[in-house]
Amino acid sequence: MKAYIKAKNPGVPQSVLDMVPLYLSEGKAEGVRGDIAFAQSCLETGNFTFSGSAVTLSQNNFCGMGVTSNGMKGNSFDTPQLGIRAQVQHLKAYASTDALKNACIDPRFKYVTRGCAEYVEWLGQKENPNGKGWAAGAGYGEKILSILKGILGTAGGASKPAPAETEIWYRVRKSWADASSQKGAFKSLENAKKCADENPGHSVFDVNGVNIYTPKTASFSPYLVRVSIPDLNIRKGPGTGYAKTGKYTGVGTFTIVEEADGKGASKWGLLKSYQEKHNGWVSLDFVERV
Repeated sequence: MKAYIKAKNPGVPQSVLDMVPLYLSEGKAEGVRGDIAFAQSCLETGNFTFSGSAVTLSQNNFCGMGVTSNGMKGNSFDTPQLGIRAQVQHLKAYASTDALKNACIDPRFKYVTRGCAEYVEWLGQKENPNGKGWAAGAGYGEKILSILKGILGTAGGASKPAPAETEIWYRVRKSWADASSQKGAFKSLENAKKCADENPGHSVFDVNGVNIYTPKTASFSPYLVRVSIPDLNIRKGPGTGYAKTGKYTGVGTFTIVEEADGKGASKWGLLKSYQEKHNGWVSLDFVERV
């Protein structure tokens, strides 16, 4: 973290370098990642240059807290540690409903809908499925994660962020075509899977709209279906919005290992032979259950 900020801002005050460990200790106390809080501070303060920022270094406010409109000065804190503690507490308010470990000094804690932004990606109101979040600007959470990647890729002051073209978003929806059902967009596949697990009927789709994860339901048992037509299309996902594989089931009996809702049919079924890659779906309107 120190190497990153020195590389980004060679003139960074020693007082800023001295307070870097506080992000880790205050974050640990509340179960919030200190490096993410620090990345947010880098974003909000222009890498602690405070250029164009509504707050100043002397306010010990490193996250723009209290700057709710143009021209507002924001909150001030007596020491850097208290300013960082308030920031960490505010992040925890968004991240969970757990009680604070330290006494609350965040003056805006009470205004947060607890647990409304479990993921960094949801800190931006435009990316938050409920329209709540820390900031209104587009891609706010993505910017924090981009800085975090720079921090994690820093060695000896040389920042090595991942190339932008390699970054991938994973979206959680009922179907790719049903954009209105989206619960969130994630850089982390694990976070996307967790979100899908917590929202029945939702799956994880990659940037090309391919369903790459659907939570398994304990109540579902594979079953056999009989296909009586020779040209039942196999699609890459559950819905006519997905591309055809170019193959047909042919006439015969097949095992369905999963069901899903999707455009163009009352229900779609995943064929057992495509289970591993999750990319072989047929309309169950054209089959007969055995």
